[in-house]
Amino acid sequence: MATFAFTDAYVEVNSVDHSDHVRSVTLQTTAEELDDTAMGDTYRSKIGGLLDGSISIEFNQDFAAGEADASFFSILGTVVTFEIRPDSDAASATNPKYTGSVLINDYSPVANGVGDLATLSVTWPTTGTITRATS
Repeated sequence: MATFAFTDAYVEVNSVDHSDHVRSVTLQTTAEELDDTAMGDTYRSKIGGLLDGSISIEFNQDFAAGEADASFFSILGTVVTFEIRPDSDAASATNPKYTGSVLINDYSPVANGVGDLATLSVTWPTTGTITRATS
């Protein structure tokens, strides 16, 4: 996959494909920054520490059975799996899948103003390892 328009991402949470309601998705991974500067050094020295991550997703809100509200309200406070791919096609060398677990620690079913499109924005912390696979 060369340069492409991001129009067909695959987003699965708790084994449910929510791709048809996703407006945007971000998977962020970070490493702690640890300062290992010692006496005599003239510049700070850093090493990477523990890894961390989060997923941020904006959905078109939907209160129908099996859609966003019913799916997320019922799992608030639990750890569930996720899978994210840049494209809905099968995972491949040019379409890697990222999988792991997230803590559903926040859910605001209604958070829009008058006349706004009903959307849902979430940011959930990952827990454990995030895996990148090409098959």
